[in-house]
This record gives sequence, C-alpha cells and structure tokens, in this order.
Amino acid sequence: MSKEESHLHTHGHVEYSFCPRCGGKLERRKIKTIEPERLVCQSCAFIFYLDPKVVAGTIFAIDRGVVLLRRGVEPSMGKWVFPGGYVDRGESVRDAAIRETKEECDLDVKLCSLLEVYSYPHSPNVIVVYAAEVIGGELRARDESVEAQTFTPAEIPWQELAFPSTRDALKDYIRLYLSGKT
Repeated sequence: MSKEESHLHTHGHVEYSFCPRCGGKLERRKIKTIEPERLVCQSCAFIFYLDPKVVAGTIFAIDRGVVLLRRGVEPSMGKWVFPGGYVDRGESVRDAAIRETKEECDLDVKLCSLLEVYSYPHSPNVIVVYAAEVIGGELRARDESVEAQTFTPAEIPWQELAFPSTRDALKDYIRLYLSGKT
C-alpha cells in the first residue's frame, strides 16, 4: 500500500463499488471538466458524491499548559492530539466539540472562538477547531484516550503528534493565545 493509499485508508476513506439506488456497478467518470472524477452508476446514471466528514475539536490550556491526549485507537494510536471527533448527523459542530471533549478527557468546556478550519488534499476530513476554556470536570483519559497531559508550548511532543491538523492547530493556538503571555 502506498503512503497516499495508507493515508486515505486510515482517515476513513472507503471505495464504493455498487450503486445505493439500483445495485449497478459504479465507475469513475469525469462529469464536468473542472471537477474531480465522480462515482457514476453504469445502470441508472446515479452520481454517488463522496462528501467529506466533519470533525470538531477543542484546544485549551490549564495553567498555561495545552491539554493533549494520547490516542488509544487507530489511526495514529499512541500519538498525541487535542480532544475531538466526528460530528454526528443532526448535531451542531459546536455541540460535538463540547461532547467530544467531555468524552475524551472528562472536562466541561465553554467555546471561546473559532480557531480555524483545516482540510487537506486526499483526506475526507474537514476539521473545525475551537479555542475553549475549562469550566468544570477533572482532567483524565477517557473513551479513546489512554493518557491526558498538559504541555507548555516548549514541551509539546511535535514529532509525536497524530495528524497534520494537530500540528497546524497547535501552532495557531500558541501564536494567538499563548505567545508573549506570562
């Protein structure tokens, strides 16, 4: 498996073969010249759009230490991330960010502002990250995490971060919220 195929596989990409409408065979076809190839049913011409998955996360500090979690599941098991996960259908992105934080590290947070939205070629995920403030709970590893810890900006294990979005969002958070503050 190539690096690109591995990246797609570990980030939720699934290749579909059959039409969800009629069961016919799907094939990749260019519909419009300026768009990517789409999956099109050879029998009924249904276009199967592969929509992105939305991920919601939070970054916050406790006593100037950014909270990171060591993942206990694939992809990137054993690597560090900020709290976050997939948004469920019918759930707001904001509510998902709060829920995922509680599930993964037992902290209640208040969302302060949108930090940024991250997306990358060849990944089906769109990651929405909020700067947050702790309003309750006790930091501990839960759900898909095996360790919860705070890191000053100088202590962050940059080589052990799980995803490009983890690195990019942490850099943005440090620049906007922790740089130059004592």
